[in-house]
Amino acid sequence: MESQLGLATTVGTVQGLSSVVYVVDDDEAMRTALAALLRSVGLRVETFASSRAFLDYPKPNAPACLVLDVRLRGESGLAFQEEIARTDLRIPIVFMTGHGDIEMSVKAMKAGALDFFTKPFRDQDMLDAVAHALAQDAKRIDAELAVASVRSCYETLTPREQQVMEHVVVGLMNKQIAAEMKLSEITVKIHRGQVMKKMAARSVADLVRKAEAIGVGARGERL
Repeated sequence: MESQLGLATTVGTVQGLSSVVYVVDDDEAMRTALAALLRSVGLRVETFASSRAFLDYPKPNAPACLVLDVRLRGESGLAFQEEIARTDLRIPIVFMTGHGDIEMSVKAMKAGALDFFTKPFRDQDMLDAVAHALAQDAKRIDAELAVASVRSCYETLTPREQQVMEHVVVGLMNKQIAAEMKLSEITVKIHRGQVMKKMAARSVADLVRKAEAIGVGARGERL
């Protein structure tokens, strides 16, 4: 690797979220050098000589990325990428290899890899790629937490409030909802107010967005 040319421009935006970079490479010298590079910009780094050691390591729910060598001793990094895709482990992958070719890089990128580097690579290119991967994973976690919060609010609704919400988000007015549910308009209005309050919805449009986020459609069907 070449000498470091500067800090990755976006590392600081995710550093405060306890981000972590996992490095999987059976070359001890490369693991040591790459870990030193990443730690020089304040990142937490965990290194592994095999994919199995990486899988066995307990991982915090924090922004992360995996820097993975394509050719590991006795195994294929591309095959491991496919294995990861079949699990619940959602992590951006940056590939590196000393024997890269166009076909290999295309296959990796089509399978979801963010970047593919041939050794030796420029330090700054790797730093930028890792920063991009961490920022992307931070956005994913934020989105998942937001959805979980909305779902938690939805679960606080009574079954009747959930019904009212489902009618509201498809555009029915109070009078129509009352007829559909065989309730008085006053009762519907009260339930609707509770729905807006419990869902922390600022408007009907906001309520619709939240319903879409958790996959709740008409008649309580999960989309």
